[in-house]
Amino acid sequence: MAWRAAAEERVADPILPRAELAEWRERFGLVAGLTLRGGNGGFNLGLSTEEPIGQVMGRWRAFLHGMKPAFQAVQMAQQIHSSRVAWHEQVGPGWHVADPCDGHATGQRGLLLAVTIADCVPVYLAAGPGRMFALLHAGWRGIAEGVLERGVALLTERAEVPKDRIAVHLGVGICGGCYEVGPEVVKALEGRRVRRPTQLDLRDVLVERAARLGVAEITRSPHCTSCNRDEYFTHRGSSGRDGRMVAYLGRPLDGASLAV
Repeated sequence: MAWRAAAEERVADPILPRAELAEWRERFGLVAGLTLRGGNGGFNLGLSTEEPIGQVMGRWRAFLHGMKPAFQAVQMAQQIHSSRVAWHEQVGPGWHVADPCDGHATGQRGLLLAVTIADCVPVYLAAGPGRMFALLHAGWRGIAEGVLERGVALLTERAEVPKDRIAVHLGVGICGGCYEVGPEVVKALEGRRVRRPTQLDLRDVLVERAARLGVAEITRSPHCTSCNRDEYFTHRGSSGRDGRMVAYLGRPLDGASLAV
């Protein structure tokens, strides 16, 4: 189960608080990152939280503006903790919401894939040189159903590359020390029986599954949403009262840079 740490680095942008993987931009030409909590009450992007929807939509407009002109379209979906991964192509400008699913894959330049997170793991995938890529929302139910396996299979099929040409990054999520689960979760994810609640790190589970698939390059973020509540939103760490961040992945349009 070989993996190495790769940390998302904060971007100097006072309007859109975010962190990105410099390594993925340099190696694959992909913008891979996530929004942060930020100041002034927090940069909550959760559409189903207790905050007034008008305030949340104002931040979404700031997010969309901050991603232009490199990205003219953003693709997301209602997330249902499933293994469903959608393929997207020829997506027009604007904000698009797909049928319920928990993963997106594409090879389209200028299309930014997005999932909302607040403890679940954002899984970034790049095929070969990054010509095609995918972004998954991996909670324990989706992992148990095989969302990682489905994402890897779809990407290898579309890109026509073997699984050992897929790079996987497991992003910011809740750590094992902060995430206690019941015996039914351990059974669903690892197939073993325990008699009492157990600490579990979903990224450990994903590392093992990715290695079994034959993925040769696996990196993982060292950051925990619950341990670092000043930086990230956390569902478990806030007893369900917190906001949501957005993880994103895309290949910019030729010659375009992000607006600041």
